[in-house]
Amino acid sequence: MKYKLLALFAFVFCLASNAQSVRIPVDTTVITQHISNINGQKIEYTAETGTQPYWDEDGTAKATLFYTYYTRKNAGDISKRPLLISFNGGPGSASVWMHVAYTGPKVLNIDEEGYPVQPYGVQENPYSVLDVADIVFVNPVNTGYSRTIPMTGKEVDKSKYFGVNADIKYLATWLNTFVTRHERWLSPKYIVGESYGGTRVSGLALELQDRQWMYLNGVILVSPADYKSYATGSAISAALNLPYMTAAAWHHKVLPAELQSKDLLEILPEVEQYTINTLMPALAKGGFISQDERTAVAQKMAYFSGLSEKSILQHNLVVPTRFFWKDLLRDETGNTIGRLDSRYLGLDKQDAGTSPDFNAELKSWLHSFTPAINYYIREELNFKTDIKYNMFGPVGPWDKRNDNTRENLRQAMAENPYLNVMYQSGYYDGATTYFNAKYSMWQLDPSGKMKDRLSFKGYRSGHMMYLRREDLKTANDDLRDFIKRTSATGKAAKY
Repeated sequence: MKYKLLALFAFVFCLASNAQSVRIPVDTTVITQHISNINGQKIEYTAETGTQPYWDEDGTAKATLFYTYYTRKNAGDISKRPLLISFNGGPGSASVWMHVAYTGPKVLNIDEEGYPVQPYGVQENPYSVLDVADIVFVNPVNTGYSRTIPMTGKEVDKSKYFGVNADIKYLATWLNTFVTRHERWLSPKYIVGESYGGTRVSGLALELQDRQWMYLNGVILVSPADYKSYATGSAISAALNLPYMTAAAWHHKVLPAELQSKDLLEILPEVEQYTINTLMPALAKGGFISQDERTAVAQKMAYFSGLSEKSILQHNLVVPTRFFWKDLLRDETGNTIGRLDSRYLGLDKQDAGTSPDFNAELKSWLHSFTPAINYYIREELNFKTDIKYNMFGPVGPWDKRNDNTRENLRQAMAENPYLNVMYQSGYYDGATTYFNAKYSMWQLDPSGKMKDRLSFKGYRSGHMMYLRREDLKTANDDLRDFIKRTSATGKAAKY
């Protein structure tokens, strides 16, 4: 009888175990206290991490988003304390990148140039903007620990989350709840987005104003992806890549001696002027360009890019960036160069080919980011779960239709005289190039009436320009100055 009871108990236990499922808590909070040295000051702060539901129109919780919220203690009147809301991109990327490498109070254990070192982990970020602003890092659905909430007998409606406009709509609703719960309606507010996050926050600026009645002081676009410029055709989109190619070639010391002997910032203005005044008009002629002009352009492109005149002509003057990453050092070292940061080198199976086997920079970053964020959230912020932290989550198919986010940002600025915009880009970013960001800024307000509220900052690194120690400091200083300059004007919001 004894053995029968034990067997029955074991059977029931197995059934119970099999009935369990791994789910993230829908609405939960974990709070920890910390001290750090930031910008030359001893800063005491609270870290709140957890999940907050997204409520649909009927008041039903349909998803829960994981966030981390840092507030400085003894910071005075909260109505005067800026709030910085941070998103990464992808789409499908967690907020990990800027969280533990840019603005947060802790950054990765990496070397001065941003390469991973062991042991993995985090260290103090002496340049964080937490001294001047509280920060919340938000993970959209299926990124980080954020998930949809399964409804019995119903499939998740992906169209509510996975698309340019759906993403903006539900995140604006979620932010309304967050700001209300944390009593931040009176605070100056800023949203920062990296890469696709630039698209996201451009759309959020207007959605927050027009649908949530939440007005911003600033939008920061970090290495932004502007799909409007990518879709304009090769005369513009391909031409915009040339200044980036010059920067990458200069870094790898393969430019002609006349250029290589100069500082990078000495030669980029010349390349930019050539791109706008000569290359774009030439590419606009397509197959009807004269042979003499075609040859002259190929020679100049070779001079500025480190590529051969022959390969440029073989591409009809429109050189894909993936070919550039493969070909630039093909005859020098045989290495490929990185897509998101062309300072990084890769090793392919063979030197032949038209594109690299893998993105050297991304594989390098995942070395340090993945163990660091998993350790940091569990061991230092004390948020524990068996859910997998999605560095990149499943968000497909992504609906790219009706992307009017550039115009949304212009409209938001026009409606709100307090709203300022800053672009931050790395010169060695080959995915969302710095000159593409400049072009996007120029096109944002064709009237030119708001250009005094637009600014651009460039850095000697790549897509995640903050990984390089010198640029981590400079970029945070630029962000700190931007927040200080735009959060306490004392002037009425009027034209």
